[in-house]
Formats: sequence, C-alpha cells, structure tokens
Amino acid sequence: MAAQRTISREGIEVFRFGPVATVLIPLLALFLQASLPLRFSTLNIFDLPLLVVIFFSVARRSPMAGTLTGCIIGLAKDSLTYAHQPIGLFGISDSIVGYIASSIGVKIDVENPGSRLLMTFCFYLLSRGIYQVLRNMAKQPIDFNWGHELGAALVNAVLAVGLFMVLDRYKQRG
Repeated sequence: MAAQRTISREGIEVFRFGPVATVLIPLLALFLQASLPLRFSTLNIFDLPLLVVIFFSVARRSPMAGTLTGCIIGLAKDSLTYAHQPIGLFGISDSIVGYIASSIGVKIDVENPGSRLLMTFCFYLLSRGIYQVLRNMAKQPIDFNWGHELGAALVNAVLAVGLFMVLDRYKQRG
C-alpha cells in the first residue's frame, strides 16, 4: 500500500500584495474589460476581472479574502460593464469562485502552468454556470451556448497562464 503524503497547513506558502497592486491590478482589469470590447468586439470573450479574482484568491489562500475579492470585483464589474442587468449577479458568482479558488489553493500546486490552465478553465465554466442560474432566477434568461462557453473557457485559461506569470511579480511573501 502506498504511503500518503500530507502537507501541513503551515507548509503552504501564502502571498500578500502591496496596496498599490491590490488596487491598481483590479482597476486596470475592470477598465480594460469595459473599454476594449467597445473598440474590438472580439475581445469580449475575455473576462479579465474574473482572472484577477482567481489569481488573488489562489495566491492569498484565504477563503474570506477570496470571497471579499470576488464580491468587490464582481460588483464593480456589474456596475461598470453590465448596466442592463440587476446589480450583484457577477458579484455573487465571482464571490463563489473566489471562495472556492482560495480553498483549492491550499490543496494543490497553483504555481504550475498546467494546474493554472485547468483551474481557470473550470472556474470560468463555474462562474458562467452560476451567472446563468442567477439570470434565470432573476427572470432574465439569456441564450447559453455550451460550445461558445467551452471555447471562451479555453481562451481565458490560456490567457490566464501568461497573465498569472506577469502578476506573479507583484507577490510578496506573507
């Protein structure tokens, strides 16, 4: 029988971010998300604020911080880019993703590009699924094309691998 290897919670590396990075990175993601698709409609497939939520959540490895990060960025995304819907739908879905991402960040190697790709792919689909359920509950159903969502999840996951490498420079040992 193979021996099980366990890692103590104290052995997991937790990162923090300076106040400038904590504020400017999400603001830049929100600005790009709101402005770029207006000029280049094909860039509408990217969800930069969600990628920032995932990155900060897995780096901090705190479910409370992940939930709060997802809530704040999701509500900002609701208010800035999606004025035709009730406020809070992205806030709720990004909060859930932030919580789960930070919880999983304690369990798996989130520094590996392969795990980042798979993790972002799954979190994107989870976010879109939660968003769809919430839209249906608000009696504002939208067309949901699984083929498009799978493609968008893959594109966002590939972008996340490169983006996370760039954002890794702003990590500070906690």
